[in-house]
Amino acid sequence: MSTTTDPEAHASWAQGEELDGRVAFVTGGTRGIGAAIGRRLAAAGATVAAGYSRNRESAEAYAAELTKNGATTSLHQGNVGSADDCRRSIQEVLDQHGRLDILVNNAGITIDRTVLKMTDDDWHKVLAVNLSGAFFMSQAILPHMLDRGCGRIINISSVIGEMGNIGQANYAASKSGLFGLTKTLAREAAFQLQRNGKLDPEGVGLTVNTVAPGYISTEMVEAVPEKVLERIKGQIPLGRLGRPEEVARVVHFLAADASSYITGQVLDVNGGMDM
Repeated sequence: MSTTTDPEAHASWAQGEELDGRVAFVTGGTRGIGAAIGRRLAAAGATVAAGYSRNRESAEAYAAELTKNGATTSLHQGNVGSADDCRRSIQEVLDQHGRLDILVNNAGITIDRTVLKMTDDDWHKVLAVNLSGAFFMSQAILPHMLDRGCGRIINISSVIGEMGNIGQANYAASKSGLFGLTKTLAREAAFQLQRNGKLDPEGVGLTVNTVAPGYISTEMVEAVPEKVLERIKGQIPLGRLGRPEEVARVVHFLAADASSYITGQVLDVNGGMDM
């Protein structure tokens, strides 16, 4: 394996990872994985717009934390399960910051019941937030990104979308649906750029990808009974839960200019649970 100590080569690599001047919108962005993603992107120099649904006090505390650490940030309240709210929040970010370079569709909910006990509302609510929300957010920002000829859309799926899970038919279907949405958006984005004469081989590009976390140590997972958690850990080759920061690192990787040749892909962060 060769190595290099060329300072110019290192500077070029580092420059490709920086996000100075970029604006990132992270839905469900004030807690758990979303909050970790925001911190990582802010540390790389991005302005972070964080979406949240209800807890204003918690959202303001998170924004204050980012601001204290030198980041520029804004908060945007809305229901990702509403197409109108998706469009409104995207426009809010554009109006406030003048641009939007990185959209992270992270917001998600669970309503767990077996198929025989699942109600119509249980099904529709989870699909509306986890899958339709990502579609309407992406649809709302795509014209802006196409016009500028660049951008990043990163969907947050789940290992459950790959493996399925008892009691989570709605969640698994929504997260699996993100794979098809990602690949189609990636193809359409490249097609539209080419048709508009903006597919620049030397440019940043407009890419669409998915990150599929496994069981990550967040409030949602930590609420699972200890015996169940131990059984889950026993199914993970690395023998532990993931950390939100480990997912955020992969999102940053995909968001960077240096990742312009990666699109339509699913990157797993699951400790080897699904291979």
